Amino acid sequence: MAMDEAVLRQTWALDPARDADWDALYADQLPRIYNFFRWRVGDGAVAEDLTSRTFEKAWVARERYRRDLAGFGTWLVVIARNVATDHWRTRRTHAPLDAAADVPAGATPEELAERRSDFERLSRLLAALDDRERELVALKYGADMTNRAIAKATGLTESNVGTILHRTIQALRDGWQERN
Repeated sequence: MAMDEAVLRQTWALDPARDADWDALYADQLPRIYNFFRWRVGDGAVAEDLTSRTFEKAWVARERYRRDLAGFGTWLVVIARNVATDHWRTRRTHAPLDAAADVPAGATPEELAERRSDFERLSRLLAALDDRERELVALKYGADMTNRAIAKATGLTESNVGTILHRTIQALRDGWQERN
């Protein structure tokens, strides 16, 4: 009986779901995960859906989160990456970006056209990258992760992440300058 009691106390002491402030974790991580999906899929509505799905999966799996293995943000990004993979696997044809809802009023038609042109141009440049480069860019600039965190999440070395990102950003800059 004493052994069962000791196991129960140890389990209770390591229960992250009991100690976690999920409202604060959600508020802290929401922009990071949403931005990751904005970089990864481009469409705001799809990014919102995937962000919602990520937090739903995290909530359902909250009992399995172990803070001794990884920080909450890292755990959540792994879930987000899996959600993105599932999204791409089940992807169907989507309407073109031109069919998307207009940007809220306030900007002139010229400014809207310039933004749309820049966005389409960046989307084409990002689409020309291979999957690994797009994912690293999404993790770096969408999820605002450090190279060290990206390396840990992807299994690459920190040096390799930095090199790939440097070359990728340089290629994006060169592609951007070609049209100017």
